[in-house]
Amino acid sequence: MSDKLILAVPSKGRLQEQANAYFADAGLPMSKAAGARGYRAVIAGMPQIDVMLLSASEIASALISGDAHLGITGEDLIRETEPGDGKVALVKSLGFGFADVVVAVPQAWIDVSTMADLDDVCAAFYQRHRRRLRIATKYVNLTRMFFARAGIADYRIVESAGATEGAPAAGAAEAIVDITTTGATLAANDLKTLEDGTILKSQSHLAASLSAKWTGHCASAAKGLLARLAARERAKTSHVLRARLNGKPDAALQAVAKIGASVLSKPARGNSGGEYSLLCPNDKLAEAITILRRRGASGSVTAQTVDYVFETEDPLVAAFERLVKA
Repeated sequence: MSDKLILAVPSKGRLQEQANAYFADAGLPMSKAAGARGYRAVIAGMPQIDVMLLSASEIASALISGDAHLGITGEDLIRETEPGDGKVALVKSLGFGFADVVVAVPQAWIDVSTMADLDDVCAAFYQRHRRRLRIATKYVNLTRMFFARAGIADYRIVESAGATEGAPAAGAAEAIVDITTTGATLAANDLKTLEDGTILKSQSHLAASLSAKWTGHCASAAKGLLARLAARERAKTSHVLRARLNGKPDAALQAVAKIGASVLSKPARGNSGGEYSLLCPNDKLAEAITILRRRGASGSVTAQTVDYVFETEDPLVAAFERLVKA
């Protein structure tokens, strides 16, 4: 049996493009594996990782079953497929694949703007029609949990297999629970989101399976991958400053430390002056240069971008170790 780390990534669509770009930006381009009929891929420079290409919903299921160690998919699908059973841990949000899971009703319901209003409508609907108001959705578990928290019981779920937003117009349901990014599709179908009807603000996550078999080799491969991703992300938000500090540089170093800059290198011990290298957050760059100038920096102060910043103690790897007991 292979001892490789199994990483599941989206096989098609916008999420596939974004996931591929995310890894490529970290110097980890993916390519289809030879002879794998499009279902497998490899990551350059990381032969210890086997990449599975699946749909976003299949990735959530693979993480729950333990068929994949790590996966990239939407938080909405993870929360829906694994409603609090402790089988999947969200390791890192990725900053793409944004979508909100919302409760939406017809715009013609002008007096309905909150979940409390919808509760009143559900009760009145049952009294009038002797049947429960229908909510069309693919998110059965999320809907049930959210409606329970809102105290709404007089409804029933109609599982949607197609375009959920069209259910009210087709007469298949009175309201819906669905995902939206801009709200344009809901508006085009004469629907509106309730003011307090946002169930989940979702985005793509790198998630870890707590059901998978985590051997030492798999855990080591995961930590190597996470360290590379974290190093690239830190580098994108930082500059390396180089400045010559004369006299007593400690005051300058302490001052820039207060705004998040840290020392990367300094002159040999006993040298009272010399060139220092500092790692500085991008948004504090101008402030750091001003501080250094005021506190004895001479000559040119230079700033440059870097490709990777590997931390001595990586917080992302530490978070993974807390979540996954391998």
